[in-house]
Amino acid sequence: MKLVIKNGHVMDPASGRDEVTDIWVEDKRIIGFGEHPEWEEDAEKLNADGCIAAPGLVDVHVHFRDPGFTYKEDLETGSHAAAAGGFTTVVCMANTKPIVDTPEVIQDILKRAENLPIHVKQVSAVSKGFEGKELVDFQAMVDAGACGFTDDGIPLTDAGFIKKAMEEAVKMDMPISLHEEDPALNEVNGVNKGVISKKMGIGGAPAISEDVMVARDVMLALDTGAKVDIQHISSGRSVDLVRYAKKRGAKVFAEATPHHFTLTEEDVLNYETMAKMNPPLRTEWDRTKIIEGLADGTIDMIATDHAPHSIEEKEREFTKAPSGIIGLETSLSLGITSLVKRGYLTMMQLLEKMTVNPAKLYNFDCGTLKEGAAADIVIFAPDEVRTVESFESKAENSPFLGAQLYGKVKYTICDGKVVYRG
Repeated sequence: MKLVIKNGHVMDPASGRDEVTDIWVEDKRIIGFGEHPEWEEDAEKLNADGCIAAPGLVDVHVHFRDPGFTYKEDLETGSHAAAAGGFTTVVCMANTKPIVDTPEVIQDILKRAENLPIHVKQVSAVSKGFEGKELVDFQAMVDAGACGFTDDGIPLTDAGFIKKAMEEAVKMDMPISLHEEDPALNEVNGVNKGVISKKMGIGGAPAISEDVMVARDVMLALDTGAKVDIQHISSGRSVDLVRYAKKRGAKVFAEATPHHFTLTEEDVLNYETMAKMNPPLRTEWDRTKIIEGLADGTIDMIATDHAPHSIEEKEREFTKAPSGIIGLETSLSLGITSLVKRGYLTMMQLLEKMTVNPAKLYNFDCGTLKEGAAADIVIFAPDEVRTVESFESKAENSPFLGAQLYGKVKYTICDGKVVYRG
């Protein structure tokens, strides 16, 4: 099958390509750029005039709830939501039911993912049963197809245990991703402990809960040489800690979510449970520090932490509702609206944090547009304003429903096949 993308503004942070040109695709690969009139005759043509053509987006942090919680999301609906957001590769977390802590569970997921429209990768749990006491068989999980390790959703509080886990990850040459909250310091999860939690009359989760864990783990990363991903960073002080460790040679990556660089704790009063997540939205100072970290490279990646829940679950009172929001279908638009249009990042910098950098964390063969590369491409109109009216996801738990945002995905192409048309 042949495909030609016509007159797109090709932007590829990995190669530095930044020009208006055509892209030719054949047999799942990019085979060239520029004009090729004879070759075009029997190719499908996509008009990308006025649009950016970039590598397919890569999200290292999603929850597809499959197996075990498929009333919230499943592999099929999650992958369609990803495609609608411009993503061609996503990494699913391990907090399913059963937990992804045996080769049999991961093999089942990856087998079912083979026929999905995008590339769905799967991490393994770090600890058996997410109990933080016994390591999974790292070698067996890698052999079964795991691309990394995390107990995301549950912090690992035993320093000796996480050090052993990092040492095992080094042997596997795999990243280990960490959910950084000390539960002993949290009163009520999902809202920052501060003026807003006080107004609500409930305890909260203070930033120091994240900071102490990040401080520990970036130093353990430096000591062990492990490739460590600090997940969904929310605290300004934690940004400083990551920067400190990076300067000293630690192999530390960090991810920020669109909701953490767009919203603050004040928004919890407006959106209530739709703005409840772990870690919580924090102060304007923290939000500013996250943006600074994105701008100077301290924060390498933008990841959604796509966390679907049912309407019934989110309609419970605040302290009983689950934490998390969906994010795949608004991530690119929020990056453009909150970061690029406000002058914090260039478009190339935004794309770097959504393509090549997350691909580097997992050593994925994607995240670039060059001759011979996989034809994973997103085509979007950066200046087109859209109203967020509905989702491909099963879930609708988003504070951005009804928002007007810049950036509309026109086409998502995975392995040379158009998997979404907007």
